[in-house]
Amino acid sequence: MKSMGAAKNEANNAAQSAPAEKTVEKAIAEVKETYDFSNVEVEPLFKDMVDFETFSKSDFRAVKVKECEAVPKSKKLLKFVLDDGSGVDRVILSGIHDYYEPEFLVGKTLLAITNLPPRKMMGIDSCGMIISATHLVEGREGLNVLILDDKIPAGAKLY
Repeated sequence: MKSMGAAKNEANNAAQSAPAEKTVEKAIAEVKETYDFSNVEVEPLFKDMVDFETFSKSDFRAVKVKECEAVPKSKKLLKFVLDDGSGVDRVILSGIHDYYEPEFLVGKTLLAITNLPPRKMMGIDSCGMIISATHLVEGREGLNVLILDDKIPAGAKLY
């Protein structure tokens, strides 16, 4: 019969010798289990239909975040310098600083609409829009930027 300490050591050794893949899978499963969507409210779906021609005029692209910083004198705006696959940096401002720190987003692959007309905010031209998901949790807005798989190249068109 093994002592409690010996059994515990044996279990720890087995866990440490398990393939890293199993440990990662377990960690992912634990993270997924922590989400509770029971108090989440989402906006109702639009009742108006958009024809395919109108939809196809929107240019959704994968963009890589090269730089991201808070806009001086603004509490909400982040300034993104993005690789959109064109070879020319694209600047987009987004009012998401309440939800994200700039350094977290650097290097991420995001979704943006790139054919909106430039809009000046805080004296800076914003040339597009970062796509986010919004919802309400107990009356407070929640927001998540759509972060894409890093295997998707900058400039890839999304449909």
